[in-house]
Amino acid sequence: MWNLIALILLTVFLYLTLKRKLDKDFIKAGNIYQKIKNEYERLSEENIPLKDENSLLEKSAEEIIALYDITKNICKTLDEEKVFSVFKEQISRYIEIKDCQFIKDKQDIMGNNSYLALPLEINKKPIGYLAASGIKEEDKEKFHILAQQFLLGIKRALLYKQVQELAITDTLTGIFTRRFYMQRFKEELERSLKFNLKFSFLMIDVDHFKDYNDEYGHLVGDVLLKEVSKTIKENIRQIDLMGRYGGEEFSLILVETDKEGAKFAAERIRQSLEARHIRAYDEDLKATISIGISTFPSDAKNADGLIEKADLALYKAKQTGRNKVCVHGT
Repeated sequence: MWNLIALILLTVFLYLTLKRKLDKDFIKAGNIYQKIKNEYERLSEENIPLKDENSLLEKSAEEIIALYDITKNICKTLDEEKVFSVFKEQISRYIEIKDCQFIKDKQDIMGNNSYLALPLEINKKPIGYLAASGIKEEDKEKFHILAQQFLLGIKRALLYKQVQELAITDTLTGIFTRRFYMQRFKEELERSLKFNLKFSFLMIDVDHFKDYNDEYGHLVGDVLLKEVSKTIKENIRQIDLMGRYGGEEFSLILVETDKEGAKFAAERIRQSLEARHIRAYDEDLKATISIGISTFPSDAKNADGLIEKADLALYKAKQTGRNKVCVHGT
């Protein structure tokens, strides 16, 4: 009996002891929780300005990224004028602006203080100015970023233009390469045939060109070819087609020109070069040319035939003294 009572009392004692310990631990855990809660609330309050600042930074970053997105649109075209047209259309999406112009000479807006003009350069060479009016002070930095994106589009367009020009023009003389010239020759044949028009084909050869190279060297020879090309271009119309046919040979298509007109034009070219003094480095040179002429359709109705007839006339000019014009069939 007494053993049972003692066991019950011991159990009650242990329970009360354990309860007191658990109550203390619970109170301690509650205090720790409250401290953590208070600290969290304090940090949350302190984090509000950081959240606001971070939100502003994110918004600013998104705006800047959006500014760079304009490059995708302006680089869809490889035409210089269209690049600016697209840029002008897109810029109002990013900043408030009254007017925007791409000008080659700053004098065009000098005296107008309402325009902000940014100089644009490619490889340290000025290509013009991007000028805008009605820009707010807070948008000026964005305008600078947009201007750089526009410059990327212009660079791309100009590079494409240079590549295209290299493909169709002779690097020494700046006139059409033989390959491209022959394409244009065929086009002019088709046009003249369709509309029943005449045109004349000229083969031009620099007299004794090998002697210039042998005596003065190839650098002087190159200068001579450039000057001959320049002289020919100065004495033809914009609608006429000129190409470099071979080493010292040039060829011309005088559009809508009969034999008499072609002979007159050829004599003007020949006389102009004959009277010209050519300065090539330290050398003062004089040069002459021989010219052979054929005419469509009287001499031939295809490119090969016209070239052959003009070549025969050129050969005759060289065999009979050079520095002269010969017309096929006369």
